[in-house]
Amino acid sequence: MLEFVVVHCPYCGEGFETSVDCSAGSQAYVEDCAICCRPIEVHVQVGDDEELVGVSTRRDSD
Repeated sequence: MLEFVVVHCPYCGEGFETSVDCSAGSQAYVEDCAICCRPIEVHVQVGDDEELVGVSTRRDSD
C-alpha cells in the first residue's frame, strides 16, 4: 500500500512529495532530495495495522 507524503530535506529545507510503502513495515532507506539531490535518510514508522505512523528525515552523514 503506497502512501504519498511530503518530507523536508535536512540540507536545503525544501519540502517535496515522495511515496512510502506501508506494506513493507517500518523501514529506513536513503533517497536523494528532489530539489538539491543530496542523500537523505528517510525513516518510516508503520503500525501493526499497516497504517503510517510517521516519517522523519535526517542527513545521510549524521
